[in-house]
Amino acid sequence: MHIELSEFYARLGSLALILVLGFFLGKWKLISTNTNKELTNLLLTVFMPASLFLAFPAEYDETSLNLFFYGLVAGIFIMVILIILSRILFNKLWFKGGLRFESQFAFIFNNATFLGYPIVVNTFGPTGVIAYCGFIIAFNIALFSYGIWLFEHKLSLKLFRSVILNPNILAVLLGMVLFLSGLRLPNFIMDSVGFVGGATTPLSIICIGFMLSRADLKSLAKKWRLIIVALSQLILGPLITFGVLTVLKFPTEVITVCTLIQALPTATSLGLFATKYGGNNIESSELVTVSTLLSVVTMPLMILILFGT
Repeated sequence: MHIELSEFYARLGSLALILVLGFFLGKWKLISTNTNKELTNLLLTVFMPASLFLAFPAEYDETSLNLFFYGLVAGIFIMVILIILSRILFNKLWFKGGLRFESQFAFIFNNATFLGYPIVVNTFGPTGVIAYCGFIIAFNIALFSYGIWLFEHKLSLKLFRSVILNPNILAVLLGMVLFLSGLRLPNFIMDSVGFVGGATTPLSIICIGFMLSRADLKSLAKKWRLIIVALSQLILGPLITFGVLTVLKFPTEVITVCTLIQALPTATSLGLFATKYGGNNIESSELVTVSTLLSVVTMPLMILILFGT
């Protein structure tokens, strides 16, 4: 799978226009913080699962199944490597006190859901989404287990339930069951799910635009530690992913999709997790904003370096 840079930038530009819309909706106070939180919750529990459920082809084929499992295995490799590396880079010596665990979270987990899905589906279509579905299972398992542990530092039944009952994981598994069995739901059900899943891309980008509308850019420019963490994630993530998966000889489609995902900014869920589980929610939200702004430059640059011809 080859990235046609002109087409990639054109599709990125389309998404950027939706992001600008979200930005001005926030500035004009047409979207409130509570509204954005409710939209985020709906995206994670309804819209995103619907889109992932429909990602599998209607008819079984071995190529799609292989891509799915390669994406899953690649996701496991990437998550394990990034977890280990995050503990080395953001250790007690360099990050005493605050933002240590938030920085580890930011390095490991990027915006694979809100931003990753629309970019993958718009750039690669159905083939890329299949590999993405495999990756997102590993990503969500790590996010809702290790990601929560980074803040709570304890294992619990609630933590286990959050993984098992995650709507995105359940949606992918259900979609795979129908794909493997050859069963198909009635058309009116599939159409309804399709309409719901179709809202994933615009709503997710609007939420990110709203977040940027709340940023104090002058103060963020002075926080060098946030900038270092963000640049580490935006540069090392795609380089490591591309290198490891290339050496292990994964399919080109999987290497391309996973590398593109790792070039995305830090997950917006960092701020939500920090608020919910007792982290530094203010600096966590600022870190997400810094990473998102820097990715405007770093993501096209990394794609050009790794895939440009």
